Amino acid sequence: MARRATQATKPGFRQTDVSEARTPPLLPGDYDPADYATVVMRSAGEAGVSPLLAMTVLHNEAYKPHHPLLERLWQWWKPGASFGVTNMHRATFERVQRTHGLPGRWQDLRDDPAFAIRAAVLHLKDLDQSLPQRHVRRYTRDELLALGYNTGERNMRAFARGVPPGPMARSYLRRFRVHRNRAAKVLAACGTPSEPAPE
Repeated sequence: MARRATQATKPGFRQTDVSEARTPPLLPGDYDPADYATVVMRSAGEAGVSPLLAMTVLHNEAYKPHHPLLERLWQWWKPGASFGVTNMHRATFERVQRTHGLPGRWQDLRDDPAFAIRAAVLHLKDLDQSLPQRHVRRYTRDELLALGYNTGERNMRAFARGVPPGPMARSYLRRFRVHRNRAAKVLAACGTPSEPAPE
């Protein structure tokens, strides 16, 4: 079944090439975020976001099945669930949509991985613009942006001031640090140099 490619209305965004963004597999164990490395690199480049940050977030969000059928069933059971390979909630998508003039609907995220990645990258860009340049030294900027992706902008800014994250945010941060090297290897295999992982 062919899927409709989505395209942002703002200049600088090319139409999604659906051949680079296949539907996630039905079996959760067969899903690999590396399958979307080309889309991540292109979307991150267009938005001015670190491809390594975006790829690491995509790895972090791979904790549940992303096949559209399974996501529909999940939403039936839990109406407020997040959608797509980037696990984006409706309110976040609608904020990104208003800011960047994205077409489509929140529900399209589950059917179009490239669109979901583009929306996530734009959200990371917005978070970066709202994060103060100066922040506590225990986190890198990318770590704070990942925490913002997971917990929201207000919490991210609090963590940047030194407020300690809660258990779920700490778990997300631990996984982000583990996945960063894996994401860097994926990008390197695609021929994209990425900044080294923090020590």
